[in-house]
Amino acid sequence: MKTRKNVKWGLLAMMMAVSLNSSANDGVYYASGSHLIPLAETDIAIKKEVLTISIGDDGYASVDVQYEFQNKGNAKTVTMGFEAGCPYNDGEPFNAKGIHPYIKDFSATMNNQRLTYSNGVVKRQYGEEGDFTPLDLTVWREPRSTDPESERGEDHELYNPKTHEYTTYAYVYFFKANFKQGVNTIHHTYRYRMSNGVGRSFEIPYWLTPAMRWANSQIDDFTLIIKAENTTKHFVVDCSIMDYNNFRITSGKGKKRIVTGNFDEANMLEVVLRNGTLEWHGSNFKPTEDLNINSMDVMFERPVDSFLYYDSGPGFYFYFGEHDFFKKYGLDYKDEKAIKRLLRNLPYAHRGYVFKDALLKKIFSEQWWYMPDPSWTPTNNSFFPHEQQFIKDNQ
Repeated sequence: MKTRKNVKWGLLAMMMAVSLNSSANDGVYYASGSHLIPLAETDIAIKKEVLTISIGDDGYASVDVQYEFQNKGNAKTVTMGFEAGCPYNDGEPFNAKGIHPYIKDFSATMNNQRLTYSNGVVKRQYGEEGDFTPLDLTVWREPRSTDPESERGEDHELYNPKTHEYTTYAYVYFFKANFKQGVNTIHHTYRYRMSNGVGRSFEIPYWLTPAMRWANSQIDDFTLIIKAENTTKHFVVDCSIMDYNNFRITSGKGKKRIVTGNFDEANMLEVVLRNGTLEWHGSNFKPTEDLNINSMDVMFERPVDSFLYYDSGPGFYFYFGEHDFFKKYGLDYKDEKAIKRLLRNLPYAHRGYVFKDALLKKIFSEQWWYMPDPSWTPTNNSFFPHEQQFIKDNQ
């Protein structure tokens, strides 16, 4: 079963039988993280990169990237860009100034000097070779109901009434970067809103492939760090060019295992972190594939006799098996009292509460994601307001 926090119990049994396949692709896309790129050919190479992605409970992912670039030639100025795909299904109007509505606290510092940037709107390139010349917005505009229908039928397009063309677009942040001879450092930070949809309560897409546009077509020394600070997050890492066996939990409490995906049977890395850090390191890394970090509820083709997922973030989901789940523990799935008891204890299990009740202890100790924390004691401030309401609703 998959449901949101304010489910009406009369609908519970019906919702348990609903398949997610028909709606798994519905959702809201807000933004992607992305690599900085040169907007023209360059002989500058990426010597080192440390990419840190922090998953928050506020609906945002925070990105901190430390770059080292090698310029073997003379000092030069390179125009760099950060491409941010436009959102869709979100209802946000087009921003003609080129400022992405879901990217916050954007900054870049080069060799300890803060860089200034400008914004523009371009045809969407996905970081590939292409023309990043800003679109002429006296010509291109948002589609209107009277315009011819787009062949692609996408709601994140611009329309040219003179040529009757449509184009997908992106917001771009432009920098003028002065590279000295030798090693140059850039520190790039921003926050972007995580996407979501039916079957996934958060998605964190990150474009790695733009790194291939630098001179060495690789990252000589690459480190990926994923953090869940002061929270617990259960997610999958989807990037097949990374050896999942090389991921390491380097701080906090966590678990990891390789699992098989829903449709194409490709492997992914399942991770649960509590105030923890997951790291991956590679040399001569050629990012021919992008990175996706998705909430674990995306893995809906899972055993039906276990609790599968819970997240404490906004608009959180809980997700658990069907009739077999209750049968396994001698419960009746029609027993509203028993179901409510399980649900109101989910936020506690999520934080590692050690249950004294024998049945609750058995149920949660058999869930892979459960990580007991004998030192954790619930207080009035242990839960977010929406969780407090959830617990109250299930008394």
